[in-house]
Amino acid sequence: MEPPVAKKATQPEEEDRLSVLMDDVLLSILRKVDISTTVRTSSLSTRWRKLPWLLPELSIDVRHFLPVPCPDSITANDCQQAMVALTKAAKCLLAKPHRQSTITTLQLKLYLISTFLSDIGPLLGDVIDSGLLKDLDLCLLDDLKPGDSSELHMIQLAKDMYGFFNVYPSVFGCLTRLSLHGVCFIELDMHHLLFDCCTQLKHLSLHYCDAGRRSVWKIDAPDSKLSVLEIDTCCFERIELVCLPELEKLHWDTWVSEYIPLLFGDVPSLGELKLSSALTYYNTVFKLSELLHGTTSIHTLTLDFQGENLWIQPEMKQLCTAFNKLRKLTLRGIFVEFDIIWTTAFLEAAPSMEILIIEVWDHACSAFVNDEERMSVFAERKNPHWEMDFHCSKNGLLKELQFVGFRSLEQQFAFIRALLDRAPNLQTILLKGAEQCKYCDALDTKSCCSTESSFPKSEDEQELVVRRITDGKSSPRMM
Repeated sequence: MEPPVAKKATQPEEEDRLSVLMDDVLLSILRKVDISTTVRTSSLSTRWRKLPWLLPELSIDVRHFLPVPCPDSITANDCQQAMVALTKAAKCLLAKPHRQSTITTLQLKLYLISTFLSDIGPLLGDVIDSGLLKDLDLCLLDDLKPGDSSELHMIQLAKDMYGFFNVYPSVFGCLTRLSLHGVCFIELDMHHLLFDCCTQLKHLSLHYCDAGRRSVWKIDAPDSKLSVLEIDTCCFERIELVCLPELEKLHWDTWVSEYIPLLFGDVPSLGELKLSSALTYYNTVFKLSELLHGTTSIHTLTLDFQGENLWIQPEMKQLCTAFNKLRKLTLRGIFVEFDIIWTTAFLEAAPSMEILIIEVWDHACSAFVNDEERMSVFAERKNPHWEMDFHCSKNGLLKELQFVGFRSLEQQFAFIRALLDRAPNLQTILLKGAEQCKYCDALDTKSCCSTESSFPKSEDEQELVVRRITDGKSSPRMM
């Protein structure tokens, strides 16, 4: 057995190995670990002791303090204990005298529990007032699952958040990114809080939020710096973007509306738009050209139908104005048994399109217990029927087609062959199998397709696919 003296002799050697590394190298190591590990490293050696307080970017996430492995159901006690640990870590990293260097960005994710906001608020206020924090990325989480949260609970969360900002107004000065979960603004002035008060806000995300059932959210903020707006499963009847001059990206996932869900006014910078929703009995079908009216700069568009009927009406030339600058179009969640030829209508409307991505929906999503439950929400799927003019001009700029969820189905071969006729300069066709479903976390779920066709895996199967597509003609590179 090695004598104790020999063990002690190795400690300076280990410390010397660390001491030869530059601070930048050690800090790059710390950036790759969670905040609890970062705090613990300060006890490794004298070389590491000061490093956590030199990190220019900090990420303090309450979810890193939950039990490991994380349970399927997080209890109120789990949230409370996680917030206790987060508060200790925040005090350690933000409070004086340790913190003397500037934090360029602080990412702070915490549960919106009022008893802990009185501890976090002074820490943020001090570091902001001292000029040590430039940008704050704040995420306020709900400790309840969306389905378990009542309207009274959501209203109380909004009041707690509003009270927090009122007591510590300096937070507004560096709040550049804000993410809210499960908040109801029915008793508060939503526009005043998010745009009149949060004057530095550039990125706003709302998850399961509303301002009262079926409310209209009107945004008229000519002085706003907001460039990214993300809406996820929020109960707005409609969002009216009257004026958001610096808005570049808008993502809206899941809406329930009897009208066109979006109206655009002055949004000159809007270049990326993503709309994702399933058509339910409570939604209306609308013309995409009417929704896009007022936009002039969209270059990237994603439409996701989540495996149900289309929520857009047949159009072609009416889309030319809105699609004038479109470079990349993604059409997702198309039911696998649907004809896909209708998607070629967008080639005529978007003469500048360079990349087209098609993704088909090919499984029985376990978000519903059975077909009967699904049919209580969604109508029977009907194959889209668009009157197509196959003598339209060709698209000479389309360079790449990506097809996700490809199977050896005749309607898919017919679509690709039609696309080859319409896009003579197509250079690459990328065929992919089904991807992970984000709604039910399934990949190899039982297919909802009545045929037995599958993604070609063997070399012989892939060669057969190429022959069926090209019919012996020269073709783009296929992957």
